[in-house]
Amino acid sequence: MLRLEQAARHYGGVPALAPIDLDVAPGRTLVVIGPSGCGKTTLLGLMNGLVRADQGRVLFDGEPLGPKTLVAVRRRMGYVIQEGGLFPHLTAGGNVTLLARILDWSSERMQARLSELARITHFPEDGLGRYPLELSGGQRQRVSLMRALMLDPDVLLLDEPLGALDPLIRFELQNELRDIFRTLGKTVVLVTHDMSEAAFFADSIILLRDGRVVQRGSVEDLMQRPADPFVTRFINAQRARWSDDAGEAP
Repeated sequence: MLRLEQAARHYGGVPALAPIDLDVAPGRTLVVIGPSGCGKTTLLGLMNGLVRADQGRVLFDGEPLGPKTLVAVRRRMGYVIQEGGLFPHLTAGGNVTLLARILDWSSERMQARLSELARITHFPEDGLGRYPLELSGGQRQRVSLMRALMLDPDVLLLDEPLGALDPLIRFELQNELRDIFRTLGKTVVLVTHDMSEAAFFADSIILLRDGRVVQRGSVEDLMQRPADPFVTRFINAQRARWSDDAGEAP
C-alpha cells in the first residue's frame, strides 16, 4: 500500500531521515518507534506528502506521490496528529465533517457517516455539538480519529495519538483503537515512543535512531534478537521506566 524507495529528507544540510527503503503491507499495522528527534514524524510526513523527499520517492498503491496525485491520495489517507489538532472554533461534528463539506457531501450522507463513526469510536452523539474545549482529552482523541476516518480512507497515519492522555484513558483507547483497526481492516502506520504501546498494536515494528532504521521486525525480534546494542539499551530504558511507573504511589 505504501512504499518508500531510498527516500530521504534533510533540513539545513542535516539529515532528518537517511535514505530508507520500506514497504507497508495492506491491512497491517506498522509501528514506528524511537527516541525524540529520531525522524518518526518526518517519516510520517513523507508518507502523506506533507514533507517532500530530497531524494528517492514515495509510492502509494503503486503510484508515485507527487503534485499530480497528492490531492487524490490524501483523500485516501486519514491523519491524526499529536494531541489531535482539532479546530477550536468548530464543534466536534464540524471538525469531523469538514472535508466532507468541502467535497459537497449531502447532509444525509454526512449525518449517516457521522452517526456510524460515533458508534464505532464510542463517542456520545449528544457531544457532537460541543466545542473541543468542552470535551475531555479522550473525547477529543475520538473526534480526531472520527475526522481521520470520515472519508473511509485506505490508510491511517497516527502520530503519537495517545501520548497526551492519562494512563487509564490511554489504556481504554488502546483497546478501542486496536479493535477498530481489526474490524475495519485498515492499513495503519502508528508513531510512538512507547515500546509497550508498539508491542500492543504492531504487526511489525521499525526502530529509528538519528534518522536511520536500526531494526525492523516483531517485538520478539527486537527483544530476543537485537540487531544493534542500541536496541537493547532502548528496550532496557523502557523497562526501567515501566518499573518506576509501577512503583509510584497512587
